[in-house]
Amino acid sequence: MESSNNNGSLEQTLQDGNLYRQVNAFIVAHLRDNNLNQAASAVASATMTPSNVEAPPNKLLELVAKGLAVEKDEMLRGVSSSPLFDSGAAIPAGYGSIPEPRVVAVDFRQYNVARCARFSPDGRFLATGSADTSIKLFEVIKIKQMMLPDAKDGPVRPVPVNDIDFHPQNTVMITGAKDHTIKFFDFSKAVAKRAFRVIQDTHNVRSVAFHPSGDFVLAGTDHPIAHLYDVNTFQCYLSAKIQDIGVDGSINQVRYSSTGGMYVTASKDGAIRIWDGVTASCVRSILGAHGTTEAISANFTKDQR
Repeated sequence: MESSNNNGSLEQTLQDGNLYRQVNAFIVAHLRDNNLNQAASAVASATMTPSNVEAPPNKLLELVAKGLAVEKDEMLRGVSSSPLFDSGAAIPAGYGSIPEPRVVAVDFRQYNVARCARFSPDGRFLATGSADTSIKLFEVIKIKQMMLPDAKDGPVRPVPVNDIDFHPQNTVMITGAKDHTIKFFDFSKAVAKRAFRVIQDTHNVRSVAFHPSGDFVLAGTDHPIAHLYDVNTFQCYLSAKIQDIGVDGSINQVRYSSTGGMYVTASKDGAIRIWDGVTASCVRSILGAHGTTEAISANFTKDQR
């Protein structure tokens, strides 16, 4: 058995060595064919590759292009076949609970102004978005125990994050940011630096909220009307015409009621508006809710009263 394992290891080592030599040969040939002779000589010398090695023209570019195409295809297939959002499934009895993630890499330090923070529905996780372009995901129990591990993850956003929300059933969180994007992150993975889904809005996304079913995302932006997205098709729905309800101002925050039957918007024009979660029509407007100042936030109580 040991001899078999050793033979397998040796064969793998030889295969790896052949692969490295082939890659080095393609690099040297590519540099030489593009008249980068000094660079080709340096690589050939460092890797002990013959400087006159033969390779099909543009072979390196062809392989890189194929690899990128496969990577893109896998990513697209992963989105279309993702079991994350099952629109046909009923909300489970344990609604609001989140499956146990395998590993969560966290850093409890915040290096700049924290612009937003949100607890997961079961209270086990806390996510923050910072002006330093980073998203932090904390396990509440670890915060309580003062377990502060060293973080190795770098920034995951190029712009400040405005708001965060958690999917009601899955290990997914979304962010809204100044780059007009809504991004989806799977925090069950050990490192989730990249979003696995991105919705490109037309405005600065100030606030985001999942519908309790998890099938829709509501976005409050610099546009006066909330944008409703289907997470499976990315189709956007606008709830009403601006002139019909006299809206004049960006939306600072959007939040759903516990059943999803209503949602509320807090706007820079000072108004708090309550909307029907099915028809997306405005059912009540509270103008000048805080006098002459803008309405920063609004939320429902659990009993929706």
